[in-house]
Amino acid sequence: MNRTGWLAALVVLGALAAGGGYWAGSRQVVHEGAGHTNHDSGAAGTQVDGQGRQILYYRNPMGLPDTSPVPKKDSMGMDYIPVYAGEEPGDEGVVKVSPARVQTLGVKTAMVERRPLSQPVRASGRIEVDERAQAVVAPRFDGWIERLHVRATGDVVRRGQPLFSTYSPELQSAGEELRIAERLQRESAADPQAAEAAARLAEATRSRLRNLQVAGQAGVRQTLHAPINGIVLEKTAVEGARFAAGEALFRIADLSKVWVIADVFERDLAQLRVGQPAQLVLDAFPDRSFEARVAYLYPTLDAATRSTQVRLELDNPDGALRPGMFARVEVSTGSDAPRVAVPASAIIDDGDRQVVLVALGEGRFAPRPVRLGMRGSDFAEVLDGVEDGERVVVSASFLIDSESQLRAALSNLADAEEGEAGSPPAYDTEGSFEDFDAETGSVMLSHEAIPALKWPSMTMEFGLESPDLVHGLVSGTPIRFRFEERGPGEYVVTRIEPVGASPAQGAAEHRHD
Repeated sequence: MNRTGWLAALVVLGALAAGGGYWAGSRQVVHEGAGHTNHDSGAAGTQVDGQGRQILYYRNPMGLPDTSPVPKKDSMGMDYIPVYAGEEPGDEGVVKVSPARVQTLGVKTAMVERRPLSQPVRASGRIEVDERAQAVVAPRFDGWIERLHVRATGDVVRRGQPLFSTYSPELQSAGEELRIAERLQRESAADPQAAEAAARLAEATRSRLRNLQVAGQAGVRQTLHAPINGIVLEKTAVEGARFAAGEALFRIADLSKVWVIADVFERDLAQLRVGQPAQLVLDAFPDRSFEARVAYLYPTLDAATRSTQVRLELDNPDGALRPGMFARVEVSTGSDAPRVAVPASAIIDDGDRQVVLVALGEGRFAPRPVRLGMRGSDFAEVLDGVEDGERVVVSASFLIDSESQLRAALSNLADAEEGEAGSPPAYDTEGSFEDFDAETGSVMLSHEAIPALKWPSMTMEFGLESPDLVHGLVSGTPIRFRFEERGPGEYVVTRIEPVGASPAQGAAEHRHD
């Protein structure tokens, strides 16, 4: 059987298909006179047996989720069991379950209804400095730092606060030039031409000082001030050190507002818009949630990670958010418009198609293919397949490989009613011990034909309830044993006793109750 199709876990009622997994997938079988030829016959739906009952299809004799429209044998040579009209789940996969079984299993259903869907986009991000709220202090002249007023990285500064004082021969020369030009301008008042030349010289010197950002300060020693309010993030200034023009001595940033740069996967980009609200959770403050908004979607995409950066902005009045912190981001993208939706737990989804189990009332259930739209955190929009007011099963367990297995799983649900009230079905037979695999805990036994299961005599692998059951047995030992059917295709030996055992074989009866 192709096992690459449906393989999904549907949580539709804590135990709707108890025993749905099967151990027989790794079963090894040695046939004894069993043929492998399938019967060549017409379609199963047109066949009748000797009593006139209509045969719809044939199911696997080992209880595995596999059906056939025509008679056939499994890999062990056993005939598939016919399913008659009136016994099948129905053409549309409907299965009937008694009210007692529904109550025993604790079946839970939910109403299909219209509701607004919350569809958050989740991403990881990091706190960064607001690029528009930082400044660098880099003098435009050469000089020496005579005195530091702000001495440590991390210090809080205010706009206009002195940072350091400098001595600069370049400024001293410009200051002297300005004073000479101003004196010549005063002394040449009687000579218009000389006065005009002195004025031009003075203005050129003032312009030069303005370009050096020391306008109004022509002294040998200058004091530089903080250009903005903020925190000193970097400081290379050292008292007594010489600096060159353009060298960054301080970097200051205002952290009252910060950015969060989040990496959003390509598939989620269509859901994002500028202005959408977002929630942030940081490892440093797991009990707090921070509010932010999408401010910008960057125009490029990282080809390696298939993600795009998104910028969120948020206030940081108490300074709790520090650049470099990791953040988990959840952007709300849901719409207030109500949509037909089902709980996410009601959906069987293998990536190619989606199915829900519809509760039809009076213990009847049927699988229904659906077409999904928007997905929220707890609910999914249904565009086609179910209608407002219907009920779907929201809790169960199925292992599904194909559509036929879905029907078989539903059939097993109803079939299991007979054996659920008591212990698992048990069978006694005789045969011989062949081998024991300690690694898998399984045992290879030969047995006689078992009419109750329609099994021919053969050698096959069983599960073993306890390794003590085979203690002292050697290959070929005649035995009488009991096994239980724990689930579809799962047969476990619970008792073994040698028949006519010799002392070497261990005459004692081996039991495990």
